[in-house]
Amino acid sequence: MNYIEMDGMRIAYERQGSGPPLVLLHGAFGFDSQSWRRQIDALSDEFTVVAWDMPGCGQSSDPPENFLATEYANCLAACIDTLELTQPHVLGLSFGSVLALELYRRFPKVPRSLVLASAYAGWVGSLSPEAVEQRRRLIFSSLDLPPEQWARQWSPSMLSDKAPPALFEEVEASLSRFHQEGQRRLIEAFAQQDLRDVLPHISVPTLLVYGEKDSRSPLNVAHDMHASIPNSRLVVIPDVGHMCNIEAPERFNAEVRQFLHSVPM
Repeated sequence: MNYIEMDGMRIAYERQGSGPPLVLLHGAFGFDSQSWRRQIDALSDEFTVVAWDMPGCGQSSDPPENFLATEYANCLAACIDTLELTQPHVLGLSFGSVLALELYRRFPKVPRSLVLASAYAGWVGSLSPEAVEQRRRLIFSSLDLPPEQWARQWSPSMLSDKAPPALFEEVEASLSRFHQEGQRRLIEAFAQQDLRDVLPHISVPTLLVYGEKDSRSPLNVAHDMHASIPNSRLVVIPDVGHMCNIEAPERFNAEVRQFLHSVPM
């Protein structure tokens, strides 16, 4: 693990490989750069793969109170600049996709391309008001749970019911590493994001990847995103859930690699 200091915070990241840069943005609930292990190992043969721990996650510091979505995006852009990752491909999953869209909103010349997996245009931008309020109430009421109970509560929605027990154990281990205050600030920053206005203006090549059995980012969200982003490509991986990069890594990696090869340099 590597570290840089950014605005008084310690930011942890993994870096592996050489070639065009690919930045990986993990989701919320306690995930961190380790959720990308299968992508780091597979794609670093052709790309410089960098996976950060978002502020408030993994080995990174918790951000200050009232840290806004724009500040997460500013921090990410500053990290990309500090690490000299010129026009990287940016791959975000779940809340990481929301951060990727916020990065594009503020710094449209930074990403060479976007890969949005299990993606939302923000909860508000993709879900009904009732669903958003239900998710907010449930997550905030859960933040005081012990790590093991937190992990058991959220792990079933991350994978399909066909995933092997070992994957559920792996996901629970990841979720149990959550930072209570870090997650609180992350959800407060992003739960009210509505990025629908960004989608029609995306001019970089964009790949959308979803699991067919995803209950958190269901296929109606996938089709709405696909219809809203000009010239985007949609891939649905059969029989897998929200963490499609973990549940179907070979297919996920193959789709990402094929897409990245198609992006003009």
